[in-house]
Amino acid sequence: MSAHGRRERPEPPEPLGATTVDAHTHLDACGCESADDVTAAMDRAQAVGVTRAVTIADDLASARWAVQAAHWDDRVFAAVALHPTRTAAVTAEEFAEIEALAGDPRVVAVGETGLDYHWDHSPPEKQQESFRWHIDLAKRTGKPLMIHDREAHADVLRILREEGPPETVVFHCFSGDAAMARECADAGYVLSFAGPVTFKNAADLREAAGLVPDAQYLVETDAPFLTPHPHRGRANEPYCLPWTVRGIAAVRGDSAERVAEVTERNAERVFGLS
Repeated sequence: MSAHGRRERPEPPEPLGATTVDAHTHLDACGCESADDVTAAMDRAQAVGVTRAVTIADDLASARWAVQAAHWDDRVFAAVALHPTRTAAVTAEEFAEIEALAGDPRVVAVGETGLDYHWDHSPPEKQQESFRWHIDLAKRTGKPLMIHDREAHADVLRILREEGPPETVVFHCFSGDAAMARECADAGYVLSFAGPVTFKNAADLREAAGLVPDAQYLVETDAPFLTPHPHRGRANEPYCLPWTVRGIAAVRGDSAERVAEVTERNAERVFGLS
């Protein structure tokens, strides 16, 4: 059972014919607490071809845990940041600890940060202030910036232009249309696609996934959220990624094996994985 609503996990998908990387997951929110839990989750993933995963923080406690998990299992890497919905009352001490954690060698990205205008947990000005700080942190650490962008496309792109983007920018769970995908690709950004690309009502997203250059896309679960079709609403975990890989393959006219290989190479390059 997943800790997220105690929902039942689906039966595993058919294994991929090649290996790949889950570029964005939340192992703590999947119910992992101990090193044994992390090992078990990664064993389930590896059995279907998902051999590595980046586990993402959304607050300070999650950031501490993500770094710990990345040291428990060498198939796991971490990203640390304060989620935009957690920025209403951030202290200097919290920012300082995120910066210290970002220096850990198992941390491969600054994220997830960005803007979320769907929820009103944090005022836009506070979110934008935090986003600018995280952009600067990514530049200073030389690590990729992993962006959460929900109903805030124009402001996210504007702030990146104003601040000047880090060398590598990843839009996690890309949610824009084809026009935005072209703009991001032209800017050199990397787009990471999750379960929604398989949803029946996501034609615009599939169009975007079909046009991104090979070198500029990743695959992710965002587990325990956004479980791909045909198991939408069930618990998600890194082992569920093959359904998304196969959905992207259908859109791009590629084999699932090629999508796995391309996204694995991209993840290795983007995150400096070994």
